[in-house]
Amino acid sequence: MAVKLPVLVVTGRARARPAPARPALTAGVGRTKETGMAHAAELIAEFLQGRRIAVAGVSRGVGSAANPIFRKLRESGYEVFPVNPNASRVEDSECFPDLESVPGDLDGIVIATHPDASLDVVRRAVARKVPRIWLHRSFGRGSVSDAAVRECASQGVRCIVGGCPLMYCEPVDFGHRCVRWWLEWRGRIGG
Repeated sequence: MAVKLPVLVVTGRARARPAPARPALTAGVGRTKETGMAHAAELIAEFLQGRRIAVAGVSRGVGSAANPIFRKLRESGYEVFPVNPNASRVEDSECFPDLESVPGDLDGIVIATHPDASLDVVRRAVARKVPRIWLHRSFGRGSVSDAAVRECASQGVRCIVGGCPLMYCEPVDFGHRCVRWWLEWRGRIGG
């Protein structure tokens, strides 16, 4: 039986009434209100203590949420590896077609892909023994799929569901400070 590690769920939608229980996200994993703010801050701090991070979903074009994440992590001193099966170079860096192609061990991966691709990326991360996964989401679905969250929980991978590393990598820009404040104010993220 796999050890169930907590998963932090960060949502960005305001709701007039409480959301109905979601069994896929409550069996062995917890929403921020269940796990407490200190727990959320701990998961985020632990993720950002890693030095070698892959970013899945970077693009050759503009408009991808993954590209600013890749740039910010790189500018903040992380060793960052862009992953996209359809690109050989992104942001003046070698781009890897999959996680298996990234050299060496990884401390974490930020998944900023379409939600339909996130389960496959999680499975590849588990196969590589990547210990931490951050499923990007600001508002809307982002990269989150219930199947990917369940896979992380069943495999004992520490997972942050929602939010964005740009809300925590100093210096934090005004827009990401506002989003972080809003999510904290709504009780949907710790820190």
